[in-house]
Amino acid sequence: MTSLLEVKELKTRFFTQDGVVNAVNGVSYTLGEGEALGIVGESGCGKSVSVLSIMRLIPDPPGKIVGGEVMFEGRNLLEMTADEIRSIRGNKIAMIFQDPMTSLNPVLTIGRQVSEALELHMGMDKKEARQRTVELLEMVGIPEAVDRVDDYPHQFSGGMRQRVMIAMGLSCNPQILIADEPTTALDVTIQAQIVELVKRLREEIGMAVIWITHDLGIIAGFAEKVIVMYAGFIVEAAQVKELYGNPRHPYTIALLGSLPRLDATTHEKLVSIEGLPPDLIALPKGCPFAARCEYVLDKCLEENPSLEPVGPNHYIACWVDVTGGAA
Repeated sequence: MTSLLEVKELKTRFFTQDGVVNAVNGVSYTLGEGEALGIVGESGCGKSVSVLSIMRLIPDPPGKIVGGEVMFEGRNLLEMTADEIRSIRGNKIAMIFQDPMTSLNPVLTIGRQVSEALELHMGMDKKEARQRTVELLEMVGIPEAVDRVDDYPHQFSGGMRQRVMIAMGLSCNPQILIADEPTTALDVTIQAQIVELVKRLREEIGMAVIWITHDLGIIAGFAEKVIVMYAGFIVEAAQVKELYGNPRHPYTIALLGSLPRLDATTHEKLVSIEGLPPDLIALPKGCPFAARCEYVLDKCLEENPSLEPVGPNHYIACWVDVTGGAA
């Protein structure tokens, strides 16, 4: 599969009064054409900051991308000028955010907000953009789109607002769609509808997708590849079937153990992960998960392991391969 996006050793910091927050710490991965990649981990692990860094949407100050490369179409997005990255953002790489109400302008109609990108990036006039907007709203399942195009965001439900955001993201036929926990604020039924919608549109359009979530259940039926993040580091990366069938990092095993299972007996309890994630201002010298890990060795407290292969397209950052023994 041809690589569409290559992230290499991405590092992002936030310089605050309390100290330097090590938000993203040397993240590397590739995204192939038409591929779906899941990024999972608990809140504060650096998932959202890593993709906001790719899009150059980190507020500066206090944030700053301090290292790495993001290669797209042979160019490093991190070295582009503001005008150059603006021509990529929303056009070739689009993003759907977690809460549509904070992303949609409350005083502009839905139609105006969707058509703006079409006029800016696709060179359409107002009439053409409006017609295409109605088509997009119909495509994402908004009923009576021609009558609703002049409505305002507050006139839509949460699920419908998220569909509008998807329409905005797809308006310029992007090569990559980044979805940053787009179903978190929605109820379970609407969540499933949004996931299925993006899956269908991805198949029709052929775009690649990066889906960020803390819900491993969503990724299981959506992505081909998944990376697990913890404290700004990637701790495991594998094909989805391999990761779910043969997790090798203690954190991934704990995450999967905390999921409710349909095939569990009535006596099986959900597993909780004891303790708290480390302070990103004062990261420990060794493995960031060591304080919460039941397999911890002395070496884990002294040195942070790098991401190493343990099988075909399967990588972990751990001194203890839980199923294979000590490294």
